[in-house]
Order: sequence, then structure tokens, then C-alpha cells
Amino acid sequence: MEKIQREDIHLISKHSNLSKNGIANALREKIYPDNESWQKFLRLLFLTFGIGFTVSGIVFFFAYNWADLHKFIKLGLIESLIIITTVVVLLPSITNTTRSIILTGSSVLVGVLFAVFGQIYQTGANAYDFFLVWTLFVTLWVLVSNFAPLWLLYLLLINTTLILYDQQVASDWSTVLLFTLLFLLNSGILIIAMLISKYQSSIRIPIYFLNIMALGAATFATIGIICGIFKPSMPEFPVLALSCGLAFIGGIWHGIKIKSGFYLSVIPFSLIIIVSALLIKISEDEWMFLLISVFIIISVTLVIRNLINMHQK
Repeated sequence: MEKIQREDIHLISKHSNLSKNGIANALREKIYPDNESWQKFLRLLFLTFGIGFTVSGIVFFFAYNWADLHKFIKLGLIESLIIITTVVVLLPSITNTTRSIILTGSSVLVGVLFAVFGQIYQTGANAYDFFLVWTLFVTLWVLVSNFAPLWLLYLLLINTTLILYDQQVASDWSTVLLFTLLFLLNSGILIIAMLISKYQSSIRIPIYFLNIMALGAATFATIGIICGIFKPSMPEFPVLALSCGLAFIGGIWHGIKIKSGFYLSVIPFSLIIIVSALLIKISEDEWMFLLISVFIIISVTLVIRNLINMHQK
């Protein structure tokens, strides 16, 4: 049986003779978190804030005292911090969640180390190879930890590396090609994560991770298609349009199957933006903008209405 939700208890209370005390007991036992849950939540929250503020403080320390520190002190401090945090991760007394959070902070410190190295020896702290090396050196930690926030950081580094490579090296790449690669990369990772979550019960992938990946893939697809609409001579545009159409059809089917309002809202809104851009491409007079405004109002209203009906069902 699936976990009882708050709406289930409210629905039962409307169509039964359940007393107020019975409703309160059901909410307290099934819905409201107990003291142990609150303690676990606050412990993880404070640990996350502590590590996040510590890493931020280290970054601002180097930024504020940059001119007064010798280069060996700069490198020695950040390397010592990485070693210390890595040793703490290996302690058997800490939990897996705490270990993963600390390892995420260590992964950020690796980027700080390469940024400091790049500033000292003028290798370029904003070049694509900086993010590429950062990505490569935290790959093992990402695979070992299997921690969703660390995976998000890792995928952010991969996307940033690809975007900077397009801007700094691959000058012959078109905008549509870049967003096609980004869409295929993120949608491919999303599909793999969904398959792992479905067929590997031992591996738990959070819903927010899947939703963020889906939102990123839909964003890249929308931007790429809009660029292709206004630059129709791009040879990569048919590939993006076909793959995006298949992905959107699969996303709608998946959203209906699992009754997820996320997919049934992100994909229609993306389609609304694409159709609006196509109408602007056809004509840019005042009547077309009026038609687009009416189209957006009607389509958004229909999407919201369908979502409300699905939620009520």
C-alpha cells in the first residue's frame, strides 16, 4: 500500500463518521513528523549550512587576502583542507549522508584549488579546461558517493565545460548544435536515471533530481528550437526537432502514467513558447502579437485547468 497522504485523510473525513480526535490521531501518526524526524532534519540542515558557509568563507578568504598571501601558502592551505575533509570522510563513525555532504564540500574545494592554481600561474581560471579538469578529478567521488546533490554539481560542471568549449574553442559550432548536444546529454542522463530507478530497487534516485534534469533538458530543447526557427538553415535543426518531439511525447506519456503534474506542465509550457516563437517568425505586425497574446492566455488556461482536474481526480 502506498503511503497515506494528507489529502487522503481529508477525503475520508468528508465521507465517513470519523471524529475530530480520530482525524487528529491519523494526522499525527501518518502525516506529522515526530521528534526523531525533526532531529534528523535539523542535523542535516545545520550540517549542510555549516559546510556551505565554510566553503564560502574559504573562497572569500582567498579573494580578500589574495595579494598578501604567498603562492605556496595559497596552495598549501587549500590542499590541506581537501586532505582533511577527505580523511574525515573515511572515518567509520559518521553516517553515509554526512559523509556524502562532506564529500560534496570537498568537491567544491577541488574547484577552488584549480582556480587558485590558475590565478597564480595564469592558466585561465575561466577557461573550459579548468571546468574539464575539475570534472575529471571529482568523477571518482561522484561515483563512489552516489549522492544526488553531488551528481547535480557534476552535471553542472559537464554542461558548463561544454558551453565554454563552444565559446572558446569550437568556433565553427552553431548555436543549434550546442543546444542539441546539451539536450541530448541531459535527456540521455534523465532516461538512464529513470531506468535505474525503475529496475534497480536498491538505488534510490530522488524525485527532485529527475525533475531538475527534465527541466534542464526541456530548457535546452526550447532554446535550441527557437534558435532554429529564426535560423532555419542550420543542418542540426531537424535532429533537434525530431529528438525533442520524441522526448516530449514520451514525457507526456510518462506524466500521464505516473500522474505527475510536473511533466504535464513543463512540456506544454515549452510547446507554448515554441509555438509563440513560430508565430513571431511568420509575422511581426501588431495583429500577430495580439493573436499570440490570445493564444498564450487560452493555452495557459487550458493547461492549468487540466492540471487542476488531474489533481482533483
